[in-house]
Amino acid sequence: MKPLTELEIRASFVNSTKGEAKRMHVPRDLGDRPWDDLDFLGWTDPAAPDRSYLVAELDGRLVGIALRRAAQAGRARKTMCAWCLTTHSGDGVSLMTARKAGKSGQLGNSVGVYVCADLACSLYLRGKKSAGPGSRFKEAITLGEQVERMLAGVNAFVERVCS
Repeated sequence: MKPLTELEIRASFVNSTKGEAKRMHVPRDLGDRPWDDLDFLGWTDPAAPDRSYLVAELDGRLVGIALRRAAQAGRARKTMCAWCLTTHSGDGVSLMTARKAGKSGQLGNSVGVYVCADLACSLYLRGKKSAGPGSRFKEAITLGEQVERMLAGVNAFVERVCS
């Protein structure tokens, strides 16, 4: 992913008002992010851990999505991310929901997906971050194919939010 500026990030959000996008906490370490290893930008709001944000490229344009992290219920168990297929114990995978863009979102419609709670899927795929022993299984496909599969899932989610 190419490095992004705060202005580009704020302007990309499709399911937030301009005021919400202006008030959101954008990471202060944009210059230090491992952009070459990222396929999308994802982060959690440090002031509100139930809020996360995703910025991905879809059809050549940046699309930002505000997410809500569902509260964890029940006992800890292993769960797999739908995008990068990393298995996490405890609350490492969360249901992230996003209000749909436009009129549909204004009517209260939303979509959700179970993904890595820290949205670091790109780093898990590349072995730059670990969720612990046994969290990634050996695959017969190349890293490039794994990235394509992950991006297909991310893009499908983004398209569902935008439709």
